[in-house]
Amino acid sequence: MPTVSVKRDLLFQALGRTYTDEEFDELCFEFGLELDEITSEKQIISKEQGNVKAQGASDVVLYKVDVPANRYDLLCLEGLARGLQVFKERIKAPVYKRIIPKGEIQKLIITEETAKIRPFAVAAVLRNIKFTQDRYDSFIELQEKLHQNICRKRALVAIGTHDLDTLSGPFTFTAKRPSDIKFKPLNKTKEYTACELMNIYKTDNHLKHYLHIIENKPLYPVIYDSNGVVLSMPPIINGNHSKITVNTKNIFIECTGTDFTKAKIVLDIIVSMFSEYCENQFTVEAAEVVSPNGKSSTFPELPYRKEKVRADLINKKVGIRESPANLAKLLTRMCLKSEVIGDSNQIEVEIPPTRADVIHACDIVEDAAIAYGYNNIQMTLPKTYTIANQFPLNKLTELLRLDMAAAGFTEALTFALCSQEDIADKLGLDISETKAVHISNPKTAEFQVARTTLLPGLLKTIAANRKMPLPLKLFEISDIVVKDSSKDVGAKNYRHLCAVYYNKNPGFEIIHGLLDRIMQLLDVPPSEEKGGYVIKASTGSAFFPGRCAEIFARGQSIGKLGVLHPDVITKFELTMPCSSLEINIEPFL
Repeated sequence: MPTVSVKRDLLFQALGRTYTDEEFDELCFEFGLELDEITSEKQIISKEQGNVKAQGASDVVLYKVDVPANRYDLLCLEGLARGLQVFKERIKAPVYKRIIPKGEIQKLIITEETAKIRPFAVAAVLRNIKFTQDRYDSFIELQEKLHQNICRKRALVAIGTHDLDTLSGPFTFTAKRPSDIKFKPLNKTKEYTACELMNIYKTDNHLKHYLHIIENKPLYPVIYDSNGVVLSMPPIINGNHSKITVNTKNIFIECTGTDFTKAKIVLDIIVSMFSEYCENQFTVEAAEVVSPNGKSSTFPELPYRKEKVRADLINKKVGIRESPANLAKLLTRMCLKSEVIGDSNQIEVEIPPTRADVIHACDIVEDAAIAYGYNNIQMTLPKTYTIANQFPLNKLTELLRLDMAAAGFTEALTFALCSQEDIADKLGLDISETKAVHISNPKTAEFQVARTTLLPGLLKTIAANRKMPLPLKLFEISDIVVKDSSKDVGAKNYRHLCAVYYNKNPGFEIIHGLLDRIMQLLDVPPSEEKGGYVIKASTGSAFFPGRCAEIFARGQSIGKLGVLHPDVITKFELTMPCSSLEINIEPFL
């Protein structure tokens, strides 16, 4: 869920009253939100970077509110305050209007060169807008929230906002070779070619995450005005020439992307949220977009559509008994203007352009439930009785845990994420051999990949407990993750059992004995015949030569056991010999 940070005092000002922290927490819950944290900029910096860095930071109280991922209209203070005001019936939901200017309409022309890179674009104008510093900050923050959410980190849609008074239309959205694009980017003092910019931004903590979208393309998308001034090079950076400020009066907004529907939604959200500050409130000036085939369209669409839903359906799904009129009132509080029509059981619901999340009758039912209040729904026993069974794999896991503990081993629970070194370098493997699932934006070097083996976690646990009396006997039964192109998510989990014996002597016979006990419990006899198990001499980069065996059971390889190589022990900062066993337990279901 996205988290929106808003200044408490500004929010209360917009709501027209103040709340205690407990009262606002309750209000958020009633509206289907969650007040995640009450903090300040100073506290955030102090927590992340230390007290020294936090000196001079603002003490203004911030509310961090968790918002449902599909409620794009609540990603800024303006939308949040408006939604809560309508919910509390203090105001009516505004009606958003698109107007065609009396003079020349702003025009964005798309050329055919964009077809293979970012083929779609939409645009609009916010005319005579009045910014304050807080409004300006909120405007920028909303763009960033949308980029991270519906825009999928700019891969689907990129937003560009420009001071229209510094530009001259019509505008052209085209694509050129990187060496042919040269302009002064946002907050820079000199001009750079697109190639130079891509190299500069490789070290930029914010922009480096978006470079991959276009860096290997032969052509880069770019938007010019009629004088050849660069507005932006989506999805990377805007031009400095048209940079908006607190004093900007007229804003030209363009959204380019690979998903036309999402581009229209993003544009509708931005203009509907901030048209509140225009001279003519909640009105947006249309812009014309001309496609490569010559077709002309005007945006934003700001579409209102009507859906019909039966009152008895809402009552049945939610588990309440409300009249159609009351249900219509509840939906109106959720910014879904509703009225009873027809046979008095039918409710007509008007879906505004800010509610792109409403795509089915069940979405309307959910909003009715939120407005009614989940705590107000009476609990009833279901009419159908079912008996639940434990998931077979989990049942097997629990049984094995008990017997592993009875065998004198202590259970450990380690992280599912680890570093590349843990599963590759320290075990004598190349990372490409591991089929590891990589985290695209790891926060620390300790959590770069999903583990492909449980062994490193146990060895690190032993390293952290070296001062404990010997021997150390640990085990873990958990999932590992490996790439699997046959699966829809590209990866698969396997339930593994891993045990480690650490002492002054390797204790191979103890680990071997543990394997025999596990197989006895699983009713698998020691036999090469089908249905039995056997161990065969093998090799492994993590094991001492001649002290490694592969385990075969029921006709397939299920894992390995042996004495760990001294290099592996040293790399995990251990000093004593160590034996290990790791098997896949899924074949025994």
